[in-house]
Amino acid sequence: MRVFLTGATGFIGGHLLRALLEAGAEVRCLVRAGSLLRNLDGLNVEVVTGDLREGDSLRVAMQGCEMAFHCAADYRFYSKNPEELYDSNVEGTRNVLQAASEAGAKRVVYTSSVGALGLESDGSPADEETPVTLEDMVGHYKRSKFLAERVADEWIENGLPVVIVNPSTPVGEADLKPTATGQMIVDFLNRKTPAYVDTGLNLVDVRDVALGHVRAAEKGRVGEKYILGNRDMSLLEIFQTLGGLTGLPAPKIKVPHWLPLGWAALDTGFSRLVGRSPGVPLEAVRLSRYKMYFDASKAVRELGLPQTPIEQALQRAVDWYRTNGYVSR
Repeated sequence: MRVFLTGATGFIGGHLLRALLEAGAEVRCLVRAGSLLRNLDGLNVEVVTGDLREGDSLRVAMQGCEMAFHCAADYRFYSKNPEELYDSNVEGTRNVLQAASEAGAKRVVYTSSVGALGLESDGSPADEETPVTLEDMVGHYKRSKFLAERVADEWIENGLPVVIVNPSTPVGEADLKPTATGQMIVDFLNRKTPAYVDTGLNLVDVRDVALGHVRAAEKGRVGEKYILGNRDMSLLEIFQTLGGLTGLPAPKIKVPHWLPLGWAALDTGFSRLVGRSPGVPLEAVRLSRYKMYFDASKAVRELGLPQTPIEQALQRAVDWYRTNGYVSR
């Protein structure tokens, strides 16, 4: 089967590419001009140059593909021009699904995010049915992903066989940029984490997320959403787990949310003035006020989503960052 894949140069997409190849698929990857192709090195894939914002290039690229995985997204918590996020994440998704429809794709898997889902007010794990509105979205990234899901819903209503997956917080090797979570691990390894705040995340092995995409294409019900997650952990618990794996001390100082919030506001404001990206984006700190806990039992039950112990994924991440020069001596 010939498969069309966006986002193969990224963290989740790179692992999904390998999972698809292992499953015997012929994969055609859409990449932007000038993209870093390290995740494609040595792999037998077809590479086509295009852009999510250019519908014509997508229609040509998707010709002859029976299945499509749309993983690409503009994943940033700061942008001098927020419209760029909506152009890529919302209109880009519309273009991909339009092209998939015209190509007659038999199944489309759209990679959303748990950031587009609702949260429980008491901090208990949310699921795919937890109520949510656009007003609940904090920042432009989350808003753009929420609106992109609504685009997917429109295409589902029009008869396109779309399954939506919502990864939580993947960890593991080959997080090149790295992502915000990957940077948190790198900072811990470089002893740049003196304190923590009271927050939490749902961590999942990135390899399990990749396999969850493949299973969603095989077993997922059209029109349904599936949270691809595993274990809810407080930020302190994550640091303590990393400490146990590395022998490095976990931070012991707990700071109130207003402290990093104030610093991030100053840093973001100054960055706008001088034209650089902030080291601590305000949007990211605002998100830390909420415990991002989720229930992935639907994906486990219906898709057979693996639940690899988080310690294994974190150990692979630590080893990869150390081997690839992210950690100073």
